[in-house]
Amino acid sequence: MYAIVDIAGEQIKVSKDQQVITSRLEAEVGSKVEFENVLLLSTDEGAKIGAPFVDGAKVTATVLAHNKAKKVEVFKKKRRKGFKVHRGHRQPQTKIQIDEIAA
Repeated sequence: MYAIVDIAGEQIKVSKDQQVITSRLEAEVGSKVEFENVLLLSTDEGAKIGAPFVDGAKVTATVLAHNKAKKVEVFKKKRRKGFKVHRGHRQPQTKIQIDEIAA
C-alpha cells in the first residue's frame, strides 16, 4: 500500500514506516502531523485517483527532526576585473516518519 501525497507543495510517494525529508513544516519534534491532500491511493484492490484529492484518505506522520540541507554554494568571478562573490544557502528541512495511511 502506498500513496502520493501533497506535502508542503511537493508530491511525494510514501508508504508505511518510511522516513521522508520534506521542506520545513511548522510542527514540534515528536508531534503527529496529518496530510489530507492525498492525490493517489494504491491498495491491494486497486488504485484510487483523486480529482483533485481522494475523499476520506489521509496520511499520518510523526516529526522526527528539523535540520538543514547540504549547503549550496554560489561563486561568481569575472576575470581580470577583481570581482568575486561567494555566497551559500542551506534550505531548512523536516524529517518525518509515515505512521499510517488511512483510506
